[in-house]
Amino acid sequence: MKYLIVNGDDFGASRGINRGILEAHERGILTSTSLLVNTPWSEEAGKLSRAAPDLSVGLHVDLGKELTLTADSRGWMRGELSRQFARFRELMDRLPTHLDSHHNVHRNPQALLLFLELAEEHGLPMREHSSVRYFSKFYGQWGGQTHLEQISPESLARMLETEIQEGITELSCHPGYVDPDYPTGYSTEREAELRALCDPRIRQTLAEQSIHLASFHDLGKLAASPATRDAAP
Repeated sequence: MKYLIVNGDDFGASRGINRGILEAHERGILTSTSLLVNTPWSEEAGKLSRAAPDLSVGLHVDLGKELTLTADSRGWMRGELSRQFARFRELMDRLPTHLDSHHNVHRNPQALLLFLELAEEHGLPMREHSSVRYFSKFYGQWGGQTHLEQISPESLARMLETEIQEGITELSCHPGYVDPDYPTGYSTEREAELRALCDPRIRQTLAEQSIHLASFHDLGKLAASPATRDAAP
């Protein structure tokens, strides 16, 4: 069986991104999101998610884009992970459904051990370190250039047809609306992603490929199923 978790990063980054993620969930195929807890719009995101009980919400740890670690900074980072985890529980009144990080800083070898400690302590699936395969090619910019063709409905449909394997896959995405709250180089691309995720042709492709939408809420049940275990790498 093929199961697909569609996860929107950067929930809480701005009002436009909050609105886009909720729209992609309500009108499109987005099933999950990852919450930034340190922004002026984090609280709004938490409140909005309560009206979407089927949306799984994980913690999107933000330690800065350029992470330089020293022996002295490990204590700071451990404390920051704990603080952001506690802030998530304050905003959401529950545990996150999964764990990942802004700009994937958890891949830093020195940071990774601390992230794994946090995930293990709370029994959370962490991006690239669980039974879920991570797929990141649905992204509309590289080399400083915008590539809207990469995040068109046609491109997304091709990815679903050719890249989704047996087992559980997380497709990361970044839907949203352009607004002045989030001055970033990745802006018009967010609206293009949103259009693709909500395009009715995408649900048709899922049906044709026998791909079942899932969320991190479902992970324990799916991971225990014989079909999913047999497909695990």
